[in-house]
Amino acid sequence: MSKKLFVGSLPWAVNDQILQETFEAHGKVISAKVVTDRYTGRSRGFGFVEMENEDEANAAITALHESELNGRNIIVSEAKPRD
Repeated sequence: MSKKLFVGSLPWAVNDQILQETFEAHGKVISAKVVTDRYTGRSRGFGFVEMENEDEANAAITALHESELNGRNIIVSEAKPRD
């Protein structure tokens, strides 16, 4: 079963491709999306990554939480369901 992760504190220069490549080192990525502002198109500094299975997602959380990506320490956690 796939698992969705929240990725916060992203540098502005990180795009969907960089996000996907970062997480692919830890398992199969189904999707990677940096959330952008609807009006300006600029990154809002966070995104979501969906990984194919829970073990790989947990490995990515362990490896990448508080790690450095393009000069900033990122936050990686399990995504909370939308209300």
